[in-house]
Amino acid sequence: FSLTRMTWIKPSFLWMMYRSGWASKQGQERILAIDLKREGFDEIVRNAVLSSFREVSDLSKEEWKEKLENSEVRCQWDPDRDIYGNPIGRRAIQLGIKGETVKKYINDWIVNITDITDKVIEMRNSIQNGTFSEVMLPEEKKYII
Repeated sequence: FSLTRMTWIKPSFLWMMYRSGWASKQGQERILAIDLKREGFDEIVRNAVLSSFREVSDLSKEEWKEKLENSEVRCQWDPDRDIYGNPIGRRAIQLGIKGETVKKYINDWIVNITDITDKVIEMRNSIQNGTFSEVMLPEEKKYII
């Protein structure tokens, strides 16, 4: 984590487990759950600019590029995953933040940080030995604006 570069908020638990190899990839052996104030997350989403141009938007490519360059928040959508890391036919939002937005994230919006590494390793082991149950997964709620 660095205040001087973009940091990413990745709300999908299973996407993060795919990315971290269930806390087994080098440099990703520790998993933290970060709880944010709703108002902070709302502000991040409101200010997000898609990280890649979409012709279906109301913006020209030049307008999009200018918005992207001037924004502190980027949004990208990656394939969401199942417990085995396979794509599941929906997209998971990822929000990149920098500048003043990162400062607000750290100083104003984070309400709790929980180290869930032991739970993640327990889930990884249960997947490997065939005893995994979906009730082990953290609850994820739909985000409604």
